[in-house]
Amino acid sequence: MTRIRIGGHEIELKNRDKVLFPDAGITKGDVIEYYRDVAELMLPHLRARPLTLQRFPDGIGKDGFYQQERSDYFPGWLGGVRLERAGGKGDSVHHIVCNDEASLVYLANQGTIALHGWLAVAERPHHPDRIVFDLDPPGDDFDPVRDAARQVADLMREIGLTPYPMTTGSRGVHVVAPLDGGSGFDAVRALARDMAERLAEAHPRALTTAQRKDQRRGRLYLDVMRNAYGQTAVQPYSLRARPGAPVATPLAWEELGRRELGPRSYDLGNLRRRLAQKEDPWADMGRHRVSAARARERLDAR
Repeated sequence: MTRIRIGGHEIELKNRDKVLFPDAGITKGDVIEYYRDVAELMLPHLRARPLTLQRFPDGIGKDGFYQQERSDYFPGWLGGVRLERAGGKGDSVHHIVCNDEASLVYLANQGTIALHGWLAVAERPHHPDRIVFDLDPPGDDFDPVRDAARQVADLMREIGLTPYPMTTGSRGVHVVAPLDGGSGFDAVRALARDMAERLAEAHPRALTTAQRKDQRRGRLYLDVMRNAYGQTAVQPYSLRARPGAPVATPLAWEELGRRELGPRSYDLGNLRRRLAQKEDPWADMGRHRVSAARARERLDAR
């Protein structure tokens, strides 16, 4: 057991030698150190955003669980916000919010591998500041993902949005555009849905909006279901609970064309080297926030 102080908060680190990724021998101590190293880049994307944690206290080879509700034993300095539960049932959830390095390290010490966040911040939970397309490929070939990402990005640019790509560390890519928060989730989800339908109509052999896998017939699925109140998306620089500890990694658009790139190209072992050579491609995202209503007008005018 080791006690450390971060930002005036004392954290008791336990079982740092416990192996969380058996295939790679990656320990909880390695995960904690990774999140400390990326905290400066990751926190601007996390800050004030309600989270869902994916925790594996005994490693990814054992059963893990998702956690929305803030645990009573979490320290008082670790952020939280109580919000109405999605679905309009009238009850609420005390969500976790990670605003500083100490909170990120504390959550890693609890066996948190992945952090998934809302598309809205806690102060304005019904008004998303991001729109997300999750590109779900039919197989392991990454070329359809590259093509679809470019097609989504082209349409985004045509209607005044600024697209940002990210490998998910799982199977595909997220294409994200910042919004000014002036529209509610219903309007943003309708915008994303109509954009996806237009893309599927323009590329019927390659793209689909069919949610059922048996209806996709080998086409890439344009998933826009995350654009809703209470839904989450994996956060930039989050680890994923997969062999090798892959990382959800923001990209510059020119990187998407690299033939060696795949959805799990970056991991706990090589991400630091990347960051030593390249700044965060999403660092200026906030400067490109625009109105979803204006994007809707432009889409309708096409």
